Amino acid sequence: MSVQRRNNVHIVGGGDATLVFAHGFGCDQNMWRFLAPYYATRYRTVLFDLVGSGQSDHAAYDRGKYGSLHGYADDLVEIVDEFGKGPVVFVGHSVSAMIGMLATIKAPERFAAQVMIGPSACYLNDGYYLGGFARRDLEELLARMEENYLEWSTAMAPLIMGAPNQPKLGKELTDSFCRSNPDIARHFARVTFLSDLRDEVCASNTPALILQCTDDLIAPRTAGEFLQRQLPRASLRMIENIGHCAHMSAPGACVREIDAYLAGVLR
Repeated sequence: MSVQRRNNVHIVGGGDATLVFAHGFGCDQNMWRFLAPYYATRYRTVLFDLVGSGQSDHAAYDRGKYGSLHGYADDLVEIVDEFGKGPVVFVGHSVSAMIGMLATIKAPERFAAQVMIGPSACYLNDGYYLGGFARRDLEELLARMEENYLEWSTAMAPLIMGAPNQPKLGKELTDSFCRSNPDIARHFARVTFLSDLRDEVCASNTPALILQCTDDLIAPRTAGEFLQRQLPRASLRMIENIGHCAHMSAPGACVREIDAYLAGVLR
């Protein structure tokens, strides 16, 4: 099976550098429509769906391979090897920000920089580390998903999106969650929310821009601050925004920060 078919890869635009966009849980590449077209006027842009999401080949979903985020990182390296031209900047939202970080550790020579929107190395509170969730609360969240995935999606998606002044975005995220294969989504959610990459962060020497929302139910400011401290070459910028999806609800603010960052790393 080709990488392009497996991950539903699309290439738009052209330029001396490549931007690779990766979506978060329950989403697909369409969630980048507020950012990617802007960058396609200057760069080669690569969009894809994680296996098991969107229009990827769901038959390629292997619970063993994708039982950790490393399986997705291996896919990303293959995508960059095949479709990345010139300096490659990875732009990942939420869990894909961490998938991208793992890919930069596996193949550091393939990445010029990484942009992490709403990342978290660990969602659980652990001693002095504040990931945002007590273990009991997180286990309850996952149990509710197991019991009734559609009901969970309808309740949680608007909260994850936030953006109280843009209710259509909450509806869109709800619809996206509900379109997902429930069995794959439940497995991916458990892999995502129970992942702990804190010990691996310092191995990524690829320059990083961390974009964190000021009010994020999923990835609090402390998660971004931890990554800033542990990544050897990272900067943190706060986006004034309610919700976990700044690339959709505050795209202008994201563009300003990303543009300023790219001007430095791609000069």
